Amino acid sequence: MITLYGVYRSRASRPLWLLTELDLPFTHVPVIQGYRLPDPKAPDAALNTASASYLAVNPQGQIPAYEEDGLVLTESLAITLHIARCHGGPLGPQSNAESALMEQWSLFAATSIETPALEIQYIIGDGGDKTPEGQASIAVNVEKLRRPLARMQAHLEHNQWLVGDRFTAADINTAEVVRYAQGHPTLLAEFPAVNAWLDRCQSRPAFKAMWAARLAEPA
Repeated sequence: MITLYGVYRSRASRPLWLLTELDLPFTHVPVIQGYRLPDPKAPDAALNTASASYLAVNPQGQIPAYEEDGLVLTESLAITLHIARCHGGPLGPQSNAESALMEQWSLFAATSIETPALEIQYIIGDGGDKTPEGQASIAVNVEKLRRPLARMQAHLEHNQWLVGDRFTAADINTAEVVRYAQGHPTLLAEFPAVNAWLDRCQSRPAFKAMWAARLAEPA
């Protein structure tokens, strides 16, 4: 039996989206980030990343975490790729080459896109886009994103999806990273094939179900 720890407002969104796509039965334990609570170690605190019971699962105190038949995984990309390999059917790799490509796109997203995209999201979320300093920082991070997004643009001009000409876990892992930059008003418009691909990903019923569950959680 699969157990997935973590709330939707976290990187747990990646495996939660895939589990929804696959309609796999699993137990969801909604562990919240400790930093979001006034006192995460209070006796009446909600289950969180500083709770002793959760630290027994992941001593690093981060979400998500995944358990299945004695296997414990604590990195969202690894979790999603494992689910895809073992349970994914057409959403998982159909060959060693596809497995390598799914890993490559997932790592590409994490190493080339995630940090500057998240920085843009944080600045806009904090209202920094209204200040000269925030606008300058956004511009720096936008420039960092243009090269990886251009790579995606070149691929997606000739392919509907990232691997195997079908929607796969690679699209989930990458889309959930590119999403962080969606708050920028013009960046994705520079890369129309990427923008169209992201729209295809986010138009899927499983994404919409995941997103609705995310919005239902306390911010």
